[in-house]
Amino acid sequence: MDLKHALMNLKIIMFGGKGGVGKTSCATSSAIWAAEHGRNTLIISTDPAHSLGDSLGLELPPGEKIPVNGIPNLTALEINPSADIAELQGLTAMNPLEDMGLSGMGMGGIMEGFGMGDIQELAATNPPGIDEAFAFGKLLEFIETEHDYDLIIFDTAPTGHTLRFLGLPETLSGWIGKILKMRLKIGKMFGAIKRMFSREEKEEDNSLEILEKYNNSILNARDDLMDPSKNNFVIVMIPEEMAITETGRLINELIKYEIPNTNIIVNQLYQDNAELCDFCKSRRNMQQRNLDKIREIFGQKMGKNLIEVPLFKDEVRKYDKLKEMAEYLVKQ
Repeated sequence: MDLKHALMNLKIIMFGGKGGVGKTSCATSSAIWAAEHGRNTLIISTDPAHSLGDSLGLELPPGEKIPVNGIPNLTALEINPSADIAELQGLTAMNPLEDMGLSGMGMGGIMEGFGMGDIQELAATNPPGIDEAFAFGKLLEFIETEHDYDLIIFDTAPTGHTLRFLGLPETLSGWIGKILKMRLKIGKMFGAIKRMFSREEKEEDNSLEILEKYNNSILNARDDLMDPSKNNFVIVMIPEEMAITETGRLINELIKYEIPNTNIIVNQLYQDNAELCDFCKSRRNMQQRNLDKIREIFGQKMGKNLIEVPLFKDEVRKYDKLKEMAEYLVKQ
């Protein structure tokens, strides 16, 4: 499936690759093209070092969906993972004494004997990659809840973060599963003690229900990300040796997690021009050698659709330049 077909038919497209290769420009250009071709499009930056607002030339308050002026059907969002951390910590934190209505009754020492201190310590531990976890949580919100968008485009973080991001469904699901089991076990073990020492009716705690729903959303979103009729991961790279190696590693991870990937954008290519200086000619020759490798490895052997985009004279940002880049992305 080429990128033009993906933009017109899929529900999710993710852009990722090495830092500094132009992921945000490619993602934003694609979003503009899709929006202008009638698809109600939301572009979300999951990169902790956001540049989506800079690319579009507008201010994006973290966590707010902002319609892009002058481009109907396009909305932009830079997520703020740290703003949501306290919310999930509140759901997963466990204070056995409070849960049983025994706080302030001098029961701390007795409860320590049951290992409650260890349980509290484990419950307070964040899962690995907490920032990516909440980036994934925002992804869940828009994949698994009702919305009016025809297409959601994700501008992901650099490769290292993205690789952790891809493994988060299993990581988060396992972590939440352990928390659920611990809270249920505590409820069974100490329900009788609670009834013995506390006569007051405690406000209903629906955190277990919320966690179970969140866990199910993780699993459902994983299925959507693995569905080639719904999602495609577009790799952005430049024609350099290190980028070739990193792209190969990213493709292996996409295969491991069964994430569809059919398109690779080779960005920032020097064009053949008689007026090039000696330095630029040398750079172009280096790029051409690496481009031959890219065509052989990823094009011929792996069957990827390679999209070659030139190095622009001016910085690719704001509408006119992004629209110009979009034409290269969809014509191949």
